[in-house]
Amino acid sequence: MFRLTDVTKVYAGRPALGPLALDVPAGRTTVLIGPSGCGKSTLVRLLVGLVEPDAGAVMFNGTPVTPATARAVRLRTGYVIQDGGLFPHLTARGNVTLMARHLGWDRTRIAARVGELADLTRFPADGLDRYPQQLSGGQRQRVGLMRALMLDPDALLLDEPLGALDPLVRADLQGELRDIFRALGKTVVLVTHDLGEAVFFADRIVLLRDGQIVQQGSAADLWHRPADPFVTTFVQAQRGPEVPA
Repeated sequence: MFRLTDVTKVYAGRPALGPLALDVPAGRTTVLIGPSGCGKSTLVRLLVGLVEPDAGAVMFNGTPVTPATARAVRLRTGYVIQDGGLFPHLTARGNVTLMARHLGWDRTRIAARVGELADLTRFPADGLDRYPQQLSGGQRQRVGLMRALMLDPDALLLDEPLGALDPLVRADLQGELRDIFRALGKTVVLVTHDLGEAVFFADRIVLLRDGQIVQQGSAADLWHRPADPFVTTFVQAQRGPEVPA
């Protein structure tokens, strides 16, 4: 679904990412993990065309992601950030339906899609006309997910979507999100700093350090077949769950 070839991104003269090559398979969940500042969020922003690479190429389903194609890519890609990233002056319904209204969907189609998404995310119908500040953290994250799914995108990108939530709410949403990913069968790229969360979601884990991919593969690969001493250090520091051989 996504392919990065020899991609480099530089900020203020300092490399933030790359040179890096990565293939993101369609219909699977790829989790990007690594310490703060390793380039995870920059990589996701490159995928959705929010920033341009300084070198190399980013492809989405065979199409180069450039300023000329970025809008079309975003219409086919749902994007969720921490705490939902909602517009505070719009209700939950207004946030969810923003792009559909912009694209001229009729009211019947919009209402039907909102109903589907509220059921999918277990969002209470009476919360749709509340403003973000009137919603709990978990509810705001559900609204952010509904907004990302409104146009039925091919891919879903989530940047630390559960990072701002308390542990109990986070645990509940983890299970619900994994069920949604499996039910929809979409291409998912999820950023987290938590190895346990990565193991919970991932078909494949990509571990980054200083803008480079150190290792990618299954959780068992990281535990039992580390490609670099940093992998072992990172795993041991996280004290994640045991992974069978």
